Amino acid sequence: MNFQKLSSAVAALIVSSFIALAAQAQSNPRYIRFAGVPSAVKGALFTPDAPQKPPHVAILVMHRASNFLNTLACPELSKRGFMVLCMNPRSDNNEALVRWETIPLDVKAGVEFLKKQAGISKILLWGFSGGGPTMTFYQNVAENGVAVCQGAKKLVQCGNELAGLPKADGLILVDAHPGNPVNGIRSINPAVLDDSRPDLIDPELDPFNPKNGHNPKGPSNFSDDFKKKYFRAQAQRMNRLIDKALAMQRQMKDGKYAYPDDDAFLVVRGDGGRLMQLDPTIHPGTVKPHKLIKNDGTVVTEIVKSVRVANPESARQNATFENGTRFLTGKSFISANAVRGSDSMDGIDHCSSNNSPPCHLPTITVPTLVTAMGGHYFIRDNEIHYELAGAKDKDFVVVEGAEHGQTPCTACETTPGQYGNSVKNFYDYVRDWVNKRF
Repeated sequence: MNFQKLSSAVAALIVSSFIALAAQAQSNPRYIRFAGVPSAVKGALFTPDAPQKPPHVAILVMHRASNFLNTLACPELSKRGFMVLCMNPRSDNNEALVRWETIPLDVKAGVEFLKKQAGISKILLWGFSGGGPTMTFYQNVAENGVAVCQGAKKLVQCGNELAGLPKADGLILVDAHPGNPVNGIRSINPAVLDDSRPDLIDPELDPFNPKNGHNPKGPSNFSDDFKKKYFRAQAQRMNRLIDKALAMQRQMKDGKYAYPDDDAFLVVRGDGGRLMQLDPTIHPGTVKPHKLIKNDGTVVTEIVKSVRVANPESARQNATFENGTRFLTGKSFISANAVRGSDSMDGIDHCSSNNSPPCHLPTITVPTLVTAMGGHYFIRDNEIHYELAGAKDKDFVVVEGAEHGQTPCTACETTPGQYGNSVKNFYDYVRDWVNKRF
């Protein structure tokens, strides 16, 4: 059983091969502990080695649950002249421990630490993947108060301990997803007839049934009718799971449950059911023309199409306990993995969850850079993030041929090295965007 449900792309980012990259930018990253938060919250401080001038801009990097102490941004940003604090949250590598409404306290510890560093005048938040929801949640509450994460429609209310969060000066979203709950509703297999028997499924809703358009050897081609039915059924199953978890919590409150606090909450066939991983024509790219960084470093403006390849292996993953079942608790499900909706693509009630960039971005005003990776399936989601962003100073760019983790998508290439400059191109663009404003 996978107790931490990280995407393979995020997990790939934290492999030891990036240790050598760190040495180029920071010969001695400093291990940081933070007062006032659980001991699991920790950081690594990267600063440029001499002879670069001392930095005045600091960038805070953190995810929802992943180990980010040596993620690619740490060395790449520091060797471009920035101080970089790479942090792990209190739910370090354990999705079942996530209590979403406490994560801003971990970000706060990092922001306060950076404010005390000599020479630092500006602090930016780096939201890669699940870090995007983390940082948009933090900045929205910091700018607009706890009212933005409270209210009758919220599945979970944030607490007043989030009042008075120190504001950051800018926000950078890096192939940010639209929230773990949205990922969850789009990844769930709605063909499950009974959660206690995940082997029994409705063939009419089965995304791995060739009669419905599945291709086990390459890109699938689902009909519009099937997609409409499937996306609606995904939302219906998510709503049923939410009702089940809320009922469990009510029983606990009334003293009528086996445990008084929490319990395991399994979402069977909860991973691997995302149609856009099977059929690349779903969310194929941007709707409008936007900037694309070509592999030679030039920037063009066009309707950008993802070069990602289909993943027919999702069928095998979805059927397994280890990789297809999401192992959560009732609290971690409701807090960080649940969202109401009528359709998993276009009918999501984003603000029913606090884990939601589309809910937070409209009221964030600091300069915002939104980026997407051209070899992944979050291009359209990040175009939406850009469209919703309330900042007057905002920018959106896609990196040609980059996979989710900014590295070249070699599986997407038609010739070797076709997208080999993705890392350099991306981080150079970020450097120039930051230096122009701060």
